[in-house]
Amino acid sequence: MVRVVKKPEERRREIVATSRQLFLKQGYETTTMQDVMTKLGIAKGTTYHYFKSKEMLLEAVVEDMVSEYMAVVEKALKKCKGNALEKMHVLVSAGKVGPGQQETLDHLHRPENMGMHVRLLACTLSRLAPLYASVISQGCEEGLFRTDHPLECAEILLAGIQFITDVGYYPWSQQDLERRTQAIPTLMEDLLHAPKGSLSLLFEQN
Repeated sequence: MVRVVKKPEERRREIVATSRQLFLKQGYETTTMQDVMTKLGIAKGTTYHYFKSKEMLLEAVVEDMVSEYMAVVEKALKKCKGNALEKMHVLVSAGKVGPGQQETLDHLHRPENMGMHVRLLACTLSRLAPLYASVISQGCEEGLFRTDHPLECAEILLAGIQFITDVGYYPWSQQDLERRTQAIPTLMEDLLHAPKGSLSLLFEQN
């Protein structure tokens, strides 16, 4: 068999992409480093050259998934030249789960992927909160919002919404989800001192 030599960055991306696929489908807890090696047909030394442990590999997979998500959100926000309210609508809309992402979400909600799911949400929040904070700060400058703590507001909003609307944490009923979704815009308006009704369309279903 001819040994295929690939550039380091290409090989690393290949390992991360394959691990992401295996973690989601088989479950992170049940997937081994050997599974990754077998799937790629590479030697143990090659794999451990890039990732010393499965834990390090998980971190790389999570970072890859979050970067992919953030690229979509950042692109949408960059295109918006409007005020803070318009940009807040863009952030929420860009962050919604699309049809192509539902399968990934379903895999993440499996019990064997709980650890991966929690890490993914934590990483997403840390990357997403500064974007929301920048929009909140703009809103304060425009007189649309009022807070001395834009980043903390963003963190509290995102963490709270993630927890009370994510069935991966707890099997919330559809009634619970609908009740909370209806209340979120008003709660955001209260926290940000935004004009009444200004964020009412944020979480409406398409």
